[in-house]
Amino acid sequence: MRLSFFIAKRYLFSKKSHNAINVISAISVCGIAFATLALVCTLSVFNGFHDLMESLFTAFDPELRISPTSGKVFDLNDSRIKQIKSWNEVAVFSASLEDNVMVQYKDRQIMATIKGVEENYEQLTDIDSILYGKGDPCLHTEHFDYALPGMGLVSALGCGVRFVDPLTIYAPIRGAKISMNNPAAAFHKAQLYSSGLVFMVNQEQYDESYLLAPLQFVQKIFDYDTQVSAVNLRLEKGCDINDIKGRITDTLGTDFMVQDRFEQQAETFNIMKVEKLVSYLFLSFILFIACFNVIGSLSMLVLEKRSDIATLHNLGADDHLVSRIFLFEGWLISILGAIIGIVLGVILCLLQQHWGLISLGSDFIVDAYPVSVHVADIVGVFATVLIIGLMAVWIPVHRLRNSLLSFNK
Repeated sequence: MRLSFFIAKRYLFSKKSHNAINVISAISVCGIAFATLALVCTLSVFNGFHDLMESLFTAFDPELRISPTSGKVFDLNDSRIKQIKSWNEVAVFSASLEDNVMVQYKDRQIMATIKGVEENYEQLTDIDSILYGKGDPCLHTEHFDYALPGMGLVSALGCGVRFVDPLTIYAPIRGAKISMNNPAAAFHKAQLYSSGLVFMVNQEQYDESYLLAPLQFVQKIFDYDTQVSAVNLRLEKGCDINDIKGRITDTLGTDFMVQDRFEQQAETFNIMKVEKLVSYLFLSFILFIACFNVIGSLSMLVLEKRSDIATLHNLGADDHLVSRIFLFEGWLISILGAIIGIVLGVILCLLQQHWGLISLGSDFIVDAYPVSVHVADIVGVFATVLIIGLMAVWIPVHRLRNSLLSFNK
Protein backbone atom coordinates (compact mmCIF):
# COMPACT_ATOMS: atom_id res chain seq x y z
CA MET A 1 0.00 0.00 0.00
CA ARG A 2 2.79 2.44 0.92
CA LEU A 3 4.77 1.54 -2.20
CA SER A 4 1.74 2.12 -4.45
CA PHE A 5 1.04 5.48 -2.79
CA PHE A 6 4.72 6.56 -3.02
CA ILE A 7 4.96 5.78 -6.75
CA ALA A 8 1.57 7.44 -7.43
CA LYS A 9 2.76 10.59 -5.65
CA ARG A 10 5.95 10.63 -7.73
CA TYR A 11 3.93 10.22 -10.93
CA LEU A 12 1.63 13.08 -9.96
CA PHE A 13 4.32 15.69 -9.42
CA SER A 14 7.03 14.43 -11.78
CA LYS A 15 7.47 15.85 -15.26
CA LYS A 16 6.01 13.69 -18.03
CA SER A 17 7.56 13.14 -21.43
CA HIS A 18 4.35 14.25 -23.11
CA ASN A 19 3.24 17.75 -22.06
CA ALA A 20 -0.38 16.88 -22.91
CA ILE A 21 -0.54 14.62 -19.85
CA ASN A 22 0.42 17.52 -17.58
CA VAL A 23 -2.19 19.73 -19.25
CA ILE A 24 -4.97 17.14 -18.89
CA SER A 25 -4.03 16.50 -15.26
CA ALA A 26 -4.08 20.25 -14.56
CA ILE A 27 -7.49 20.55 -16.24
CA SER A 28 -8.77 17.66 -14.12
CA VAL A 29 -7.56 19.33 -10.92
CA CYS A 30 -9.09 22.67 -11.98
CA GLY A 31 -12.42 21.07 -12.86
CA ILE A 32 -12.67 19.34 -9.50
CA ALA A 33 -11.49 22.49 -7.70
CA PHE A 34 -14.14 24.71 -9.32
CA ALA A 35 -16.90 22.16 -8.67
CA THR A 36 -15.78 21.90 -5.04
CA LEU A 37 -15.61 25.69 -4.74
CA ALA A 38 -19.18 25.92 -6.09
CA LEU A 39 -20.35 23.36 -3.52
CA VAL A 40 -18.71 25.20 -0.61
CA CYS A 41 -20.06 28.61 -1.66
CA THR A 42 -23.59 27.37 -2.42
CA LEU A 43 -23.96 25.51 0.86
CA SER A 44 -22.54 28.49 2.76
CA VAL A 45 -25.06 30.84 1.12
CA PHE A 46 -27.92 28.54 2.12
CA ASN A 47 -26.52 28.52 5.66
CA GLY A 48 -26.43 32.31 5.58
CA PHE A 49 -30.07 32.56 4.52
CA HIS A 50 -31.00 29.99 7.17
CA ASP A 51 -29.30 32.05 9.89
CA LEU A 52 -30.92 35.22 8.56
CA MET A 53 -34.39 33.68 8.66
CA GLU A 54 -33.72 32.33 12.15
CA SER A 55 -32.75 35.79 13.40
CA LEU A 56 -35.91 37.32 11.93
CA PHE A 57 -38.23 34.75 13.48
CA THR A 58 -36.41 34.96 16.82
CA ALA A 59 -37.78 38.47 17.31
CA PHE A 60 -41.37 37.28 16.93
CA ASP A 61 -41.57 33.60 17.85
CA PRO A 62 -40.97 32.36 21.41
CA GLU A 63 -38.37 29.76 22.34
CA LEU A 64 -41.10 27.23 23.08
CA ARG A 65 -44.80 27.29 22.29
CA ILE A 66 -47.43 25.04 23.83
CA SER A 67 -50.64 24.62 21.83
CA PRO A 68 -53.49 22.06 21.77
CA THR A 69 -53.21 19.11 19.44
CA SER A 70 -56.90 19.38 18.58
CA GLY A 71 -59.16 22.41 18.58
CA LYS A 72 -58.23 26.08 18.72
CA VAL A 73 -58.10 26.81 22.44
CA PHE A 74 -57.55 25.28 25.87
CA ASP A 75 -58.11 26.39 29.44
CA LEU A 76 -55.22 28.36 30.91
CA ASN A 77 -56.21 27.12 34.38
CA ASP A 78 -55.33 23.53 33.48
CA SER A 79 -53.35 22.07 36.39
CA ARG A 80 -50.63 20.77 34.08
CA ILE A 81 -50.11 24.22 32.57
CA LYS A 82 -49.92 25.78 36.04
CA GLN A 83 -47.33 23.18 37.01
CA ILE A 84 -45.07 24.19 34.11
CA LYS A 85 -45.48 27.87 35.02
CA SER A 86 -43.92 27.17 38.43
CA TRP A 87 -40.75 25.57 37.02
CA ASN A 88 -37.50 27.36 37.83
CA GLU A 89 -36.28 26.95 34.25
CA VAL A 90 -39.16 29.08 32.92
CA ALA A 91 -38.09 32.74 32.86
CA VAL A 92 -41.18 34.13 31.07
CA PHE A 93 -44.62 32.53 30.88
CA SER A 94 -47.00 34.34 28.53
CA ALA A 95 -50.35 33.23 27.13
CA SER A 96 -51.74 34.29 23.76
CA LEU A 97 -54.93 33.93 21.76
CA GLU A 98 -55.11 34.39 18.02
CA ASP A 99 -57.87 34.12 15.45
CA ASN A 100 -59.09 35.73 12.26
CA VAL A 101 -60.92 39.07 12.27
CA MET A 102 -61.87 41.78 9.84
CA VAL A 103 -60.13 45.11 10.37
CA GLN A 104 -61.63 48.34 9.10
CA TYR A 105 -60.08 51.79 8.90
CA LYS A 106 -62.41 54.41 7.47
CA ASP A 107 -63.57 52.96 4.13
CA ARG A 108 -60.90 50.23 3.88
CA GLN A 109 -61.36 46.68 5.13
CA ILE A 110 -58.97 43.74 5.30
CA MET A 111 -58.90 40.26 6.81
CA ALA A 112 -56.21 39.85 9.44
CA THR A 113 -55.02 37.62 12.25
CA ILE A 114 -55.35 39.24 15.64
CA LYS A 115 -53.07 37.96 18.38
CA GLY A 116 -53.90 38.78 21.96
CA VAL A 117 -50.85 38.91 24.19
CA GLU A 118 -50.16 39.52 27.85
CA GLU A 119 -48.28 42.54 29.18
CA ASN A 120 -45.07 40.53 29.59
CA TYR A 121 -44.96 39.67 25.87
CA GLU A 122 -42.20 42.26 25.50
CA GLN A 123 -39.98 40.14 27.75
CA LEU A 124 -40.78 36.96 25.84
CA THR A 125 -39.03 37.84 22.59
CA ASP A 126 -36.73 40.51 21.17
CA ILE A 127 -39.69 42.31 19.64
CA ASP A 128 -38.15 45.70 20.49
CA SER A 129 -35.68 45.11 17.66
CA ILE A 130 -38.46 45.05 15.04
CA LEU A 131 -40.57 47.95 16.32
CA TYR A 132 -40.75 51.19 14.34
CA GLY A 133 -42.30 54.51 15.21
CA LYS A 134 -42.60 56.61 18.36
CA GLY A 135 -44.84 55.34 21.11
CA ASP A 136 -45.30 53.02 24.04
CA PRO A 137 -45.42 49.24 23.43
CA CYS A 138 -48.00 49.02 26.23
CA LEU A 139 -51.23 47.72 24.68
CA HIS A 140 -53.67 48.42 27.50
CA THR A 141 -54.47 51.28 29.82
CA GLU A 142 -57.39 51.91 32.15
CA HIS A 143 -59.57 53.39 29.42
CA PHE A 144 -58.18 52.27 26.05
CA ASP A 145 -56.87 49.23 24.18
CA TYR A 146 -54.10 49.75 21.67
CA ALA A 147 -53.01 47.94 18.53
CA LEU A 148 -49.54 46.96 17.35
CA PRO A 149 -50.01 46.11 13.65
CA GLY A 150 -47.59 44.82 11.05
CA MET A 151 -46.10 47.30 8.59
CA GLY A 152 -47.77 45.61 5.62
CA LEU A 153 -51.16 45.68 7.32
CA VAL A 154 -50.83 49.41 8.02
CA SER A 155 -49.89 49.97 4.39
CA ALA A 156 -52.90 47.97 3.13
CA LEU A 157 -55.27 49.94 5.35
CA GLY A 158 -53.63 53.23 4.42
CA CYS A 159 -53.78 54.41 8.02
CA GLY A 160 -50.14 55.23 8.65
CA VAL A 161 -48.10 54.39 11.73
CA ARG A 162 -49.91 56.89 13.97
CA PHE A 163 -53.51 56.60 12.80
CA VAL A 164 -55.92 59.19 14.17
CA ASP A 165 -59.17 57.26 13.92
CA PRO A 166 -59.28 53.89 15.73
CA LEU A 167 -59.24 50.53 13.97
CA THR A 168 -62.61 48.79 14.05
CA ILE A 169 -62.35 45.06 14.72
CA TYR A 170 -65.12 42.68 13.65
CA ALA A 171 -65.04 39.19 15.20
CA PRO A 172 -67.68 36.51 14.46
CA ILE A 173 -69.95 35.56 17.35
CA ARG A 174 -69.51 31.87 18.04
CA GLY A 175 -72.59 29.89 17.00
CA ALA A 176 -74.34 32.91 15.46
CA LYS A 177 -75.96 32.64 12.04
CA ILE A 178 -75.49 35.41 9.55
CA SER A 179 -78.69 37.10 8.49
CA MET A 180 -78.73 38.75 5.10
CA ASN A 181 -81.03 41.43 6.49
CA ASN A 182 -78.61 42.38 9.25
CA PRO A 183 -75.22 40.66 8.78
CA ALA A 184 -73.52 42.93 11.33
CA ALA A 185 -75.56 41.26 14.10
CA ALA A 186 -73.40 38.13 13.75
CA PHE A 187 -70.22 40.00 14.67
CA HIS A 188 -68.73 41.56 17.77
CA LYS A 189 -67.47 45.06 17.13
CA ALA A 190 -64.66 46.75 19.06
CA GLN A 191 -62.05 49.45 18.57
CA LEU A 192 -58.28 49.60 18.94
CA TYR A 193 -56.31 52.83 19.10
CA SER A 194 -52.86 53.61 17.75
CA SER A 195 -49.91 52.83 19.99
CA GLY A 196 -47.64 54.84 17.69
CA LEU A 197 -45.67 51.71 16.84
CA VAL A 198 -45.68 49.03 14.15
CA PHE A 199 -43.56 45.90 13.78
CA MET A 200 -41.75 44.61 10.71
CA VAL A 201 -40.42 41.03 10.65
CA ASN A 202 -39.71 41.25 6.91
CA GLN A 203 -41.91 38.21 6.44
CA GLU A 204 -45.14 38.56 4.50
CA GLN A 205 -47.09 36.14 6.68
CA TYR A 206 -46.56 38.43 9.69
CA ASP A 207 -46.16 41.96 8.35
CA GLU A 208 -49.23 41.90 6.11
CA SER A 209 -51.70 40.03 8.28
CA TYR A 210 -50.82 40.12 12.00
CA LEU A 211 -52.16 42.56 14.58
CA LEU A 212 -51.10 42.44 18.23
CA ALA A 213 -53.66 43.45 20.87
CA PRO A 214 -54.27 42.93 24.61
CA LEU A 215 -55.18 39.36 25.56
CA GLN A 216 -58.27 40.43 27.51
CA PHE A 217 -59.51 42.41 24.49
CA VAL A 218 -59.23 39.38 22.17
CA GLN A 219 -60.79 37.03 24.73
CA LYS A 220 -63.75 39.40 25.07
CA ILE A 221 -64.51 39.77 21.36
CA PHE A 222 -64.38 35.98 20.91
CA ASP A 223 -66.46 35.23 24.02
CA TYR A 224 -63.68 33.43 25.91
CA ASP A 225 -62.97 33.58 29.64
CA THR A 226 -59.74 31.80 30.48
CA GLN A 227 -59.25 30.09 27.14
CA VAL A 228 -56.10 30.76 25.12
CA SER A 229 -54.67 29.29 21.94
CA ALA A 230 -51.05 29.02 23.11
CA VAL A 231 -48.67 29.39 26.02
CA ASN A 232 -45.32 30.89 25.09
CA LEU A 233 -42.17 30.29 27.11
CA ARG A 234 -38.78 31.88 27.44
CA LEU A 235 -36.28 29.77 29.35
CA GLU A 236 -33.56 30.82 31.72
CA LYS A 237 -30.14 31.24 30.14
CA GLY A 238 -28.11 28.05 29.99
CA CYS A 239 -31.13 25.73 29.92
CA ASP A 240 -31.17 22.90 27.40
CA ILE A 241 -34.20 23.60 25.20
CA ASN A 242 -34.51 20.01 23.99
CA ASP A 243 -34.37 18.70 27.57
CA ILE A 244 -37.05 21.14 28.80
CA LYS A 245 -39.15 20.43 25.73
CA GLY A 246 -39.03 16.71 26.51
CA ARG A 247 -40.03 17.30 30.11
CA ILE A 248 -42.96 19.50 29.09
CA THR A 249 -44.13 16.87 26.59
CA ASP A 250 -44.02 14.18 29.28
CA THR A 251 -45.95 16.43 31.70
CA LEU A 252 -48.68 17.48 29.26
CA GLY A 253 -49.18 14.18 27.45
CA THR A 254 -50.80 13.88 24.05
CA ASP A 255 -53.31 16.72 24.55
CA PHE A 256 -50.68 19.35 23.75
CA MET A 257 -47.81 19.81 21.34
CA VAL A 258 -44.61 21.61 22.22
CA GLN A 259 -42.70 23.37 19.42
CA ASP A 260 -39.38 25.15 19.32
CA ARG A 261 -38.68 28.01 16.91
CA PHE A 262 -37.72 25.71 14.04
CA GLU A 263 -40.87 23.63 14.43
CA GLN A 264 -43.04 26.75 14.62
CA GLN A 265 -41.69 27.69 11.18
CA ALA A 266 -41.27 24.11 9.95
CA GLU A 267 -42.61 24.83 6.46
CA THR A 268 -40.15 27.65 5.79
CA PHE A 269 -37.09 25.81 7.12
CA ASN A 270 -38.07 22.52 5.45
CA ILE A 271 -38.27 24.28 2.09
CA MET A 272 -34.80 25.71 2.65
CA LYS A 273 -33.47 22.25 3.57
CA VAL A 274 -34.94 20.74 0.41
CA GLU A 275 -33.48 23.53 -1.73
CA LYS A 276 -30.08 23.03 -0.10
CA LEU A 277 -30.27 19.26 -0.68
CA VAL A 278 -31.27 19.66 -4.33
CA SER A 279 -28.43 22.14 -4.90
CA TYR A 280 -25.99 19.76 -3.22
CA LEU A 281 -27.11 16.83 -5.41
CA PHE A 282 -26.99 18.91 -8.59
CA LEU A 283 -23.50 20.25 -7.89
CA SER A 284 -22.35 16.77 -6.82
CA PHE A 285 -23.43 15.51 -10.23
CA ILE A 286 -21.36 18.25 -11.87
CA LEU A 287 -18.47 17.23 -9.63
CA PHE A 288 -18.97 13.63 -10.73
CA ILE A 289 -18.68 14.69 -14.38
CA ALA A 290 -15.59 16.78 -13.59
CA CYS A 291 -13.96 13.77 -11.94
CA PHE A 292 -14.29 11.82 -15.17
CA ASN A 293 -11.64 14.08 -16.68
CA VAL A 294 -9.26 12.04 -14.56
CA ILE A 295 -9.95 9.04 -16.79
CA GLY A 296 -8.23 10.70 -19.77
CA SER A 297 -5.27 11.67 -17.63
CA LEU A 298 -4.91 8.15 -16.23
CA SER A 299 -5.26 6.50 -19.65
CA MET A 300 -2.47 8.61 -21.14
CA LEU A 301 -0.32 8.08 -18.05
CA VAL A 302 -0.70 4.32 -18.34
CA LEU A 303 0.37 4.45 -21.97
CA GLU A 304 3.42 6.53 -21.08
CA LYS A 305 4.43 4.29 -18.16
CA ARG A 306 4.14 0.96 -19.99
CA SER A 307 7.87 0.43 -19.68
CA ASP A 308 7.70 1.16 -15.94
CA ILE A 309 4.81 -1.29 -15.62
CA ALA A 310 6.83 -3.98 -17.37
CA THR A 311 9.79 -3.28 -15.06
CA LEU A 312 7.56 -3.59 -11.97
CA HIS A 313 6.20 -6.88 -13.27
CA ASN A 314 9.76 -8.17 -13.77
CA LEU A 315 10.58 -7.15 -10.20
CA GLY A 316 7.67 -9.29 -8.93
CA ALA A 317 4.85 -6.75 -8.70
CA ASP A 318 1.44 -8.20 -9.43
CA ASP A 319 -1.45 -6.55 -11.24
CA HIS A 320 -3.09 -5.50 -7.98
CA LEU A 321 -0.06 -3.43 -6.92
CA VAL A 322 0.25 -1.76 -10.32
CA SER A 323 -3.48 -0.99 -10.51
CA ARG A 324 -3.37 0.54 -7.03
CA ILE A 325 -0.68 2.95 -8.27
CA PHE A 326 -3.04 4.41 -10.85
CA LEU A 327 -5.95 4.21 -8.46
CA PHE A 328 -4.03 6.36 -5.98
CA GLU A 329 -2.91 8.61 -8.85
CA GLY A 330 -6.50 9.40 -9.79
CA TRP A 331 -7.52 9.74 -6.16
CA LEU A 332 -4.65 12.17 -5.47
CA ILE A 333 -5.82 14.34 -8.38
CA SER A 334 -9.29 14.42 -6.80
CA ILE A 335 -7.90 15.20 -3.34
CA LEU A 336 -5.67 17.98 -4.69
CA GLY A 337 -8.61 19.52 -6.52
CA ALA A 338 -10.78 19.22 -3.39
CA ILE A 339 -8.21 20.96 -1.18
CA ILE A 340 -7.73 23.80 -3.65
CA GLY A 341 -11.49 24.19 -4.12
CA ILE A 342 -12.24 24.16 -0.39
CA VAL A 343 -9.50 26.70 0.40
CA LEU A 344 -10.62 29.05 -2.39
CA GLY A 345 -14.28 28.56 -1.44
CA VAL A 346 -13.70 29.38 2.22
CA ILE A 347 -11.63 32.45 1.29
CA LEU A 348 -14.35 33.66 -1.08
CA CYS A 349 -17.05 33.11 1.57
CA LEU A 350 -15.05 35.01 4.19
CA LEU A 351 -14.53 37.90 1.76
CA GLN A 352 -18.25 37.93 1.02
CA GLN A 353 -19.05 37.79 4.73
CA HIS A 354 -16.87 40.75 5.62
CA TRP A 355 -16.92 42.85 2.46
CA GLY A 356 -20.19 41.92 0.71
CA LEU A 357 -18.64 41.43 -2.74
CA ILE A 358 -21.87 40.22 -4.39
CA SER A 359 -24.83 42.51 -3.77
CA LEU A 360 -28.51 41.56 -3.60
CA GLY A 361 -29.83 45.02 -4.41
CA SER A 362 -31.81 47.55 -2.41
CA ASP A 363 -35.11 45.63 -2.42
CA PHE A 364 -33.90 42.88 -0.08
CA ILE A 365 -33.58 42.64 3.69
CA VAL A 366 -29.77 42.60 3.47
CA ASP A 367 -27.49 44.35 1.00
CA ALA A 368 -25.31 41.36 0.10
CA TYR A 369 -25.68 37.59 -0.04
CA PRO A 370 -25.42 36.26 3.53
CA VAL A 371 -22.93 33.43 3.98
CA SER A 372 -22.06 31.20 6.89
CA VAL A 373 -19.33 28.57 6.63
CA HIS A 374 -20.09 25.44 8.67
CA VAL A 375 -17.38 22.91 9.46
CA ALA A 376 -19.84 20.05 8.92
CA ASP A 377 -20.45 21.22 5.35
CA ILE A 378 -16.71 21.44 4.63
CA VAL A 379 -16.20 17.91 5.93
CA GLY A 380 -19.20 16.72 3.92
CA VAL A 381 -17.91 18.32 0.72
CA PHE A 382 -14.45 16.80 1.20
CA ALA A 383 -15.97 13.37 1.83
CA THR A 384 -18.17 13.77 -1.26
CA VAL A 385 -15.13 14.52 -3.43
CA LEU A 386 -13.26 11.52 -2.02
CA ILE A 387 -16.16 9.15 -2.69
CA ILE A 388 -16.96 10.51 -6.15
CA GLY A 389 -13.25 10.60 -7.03
CA LEU A 390 -12.86 6.96 -6.03
CA MET A 391 -15.96 5.99 -8.05
CA ALA A 392 -14.70 7.87 -11.09
CA VAL A 393 -11.29 6.15 -11.19
CA TRP A 394 -12.26 2.68 -9.95
CA ILE A 395 -13.92 1.44 -13.14
CA PRO A 396 -11.30 2.69 -15.63
CA VAL A 397 -8.43 1.44 -13.47
CA HIS A 398 -10.11 -1.95 -13.18
CA ARG A 399 -10.50 -2.13 -16.97
CA LEU A 400 -6.94 -0.95 -17.51
CA ARG A 401 -5.69 -3.70 -15.24
CA ASN A 402 -7.56 -6.34 -17.23
CA SER A 403 -6.26 -5.05 -20.53
CA LEU A 404 -3.03 -3.07 -20.57
CA LEU A 405 -1.51 -4.44 -17.40
CA SER A 406 -2.03 -8.05 -18.37
CA PHE A 407 -0.76 -7.31 -21.86
CA ASN A 408 2.56 -6.07 -20.46
CA LYS A 409 3.23 -9.16 -18.36
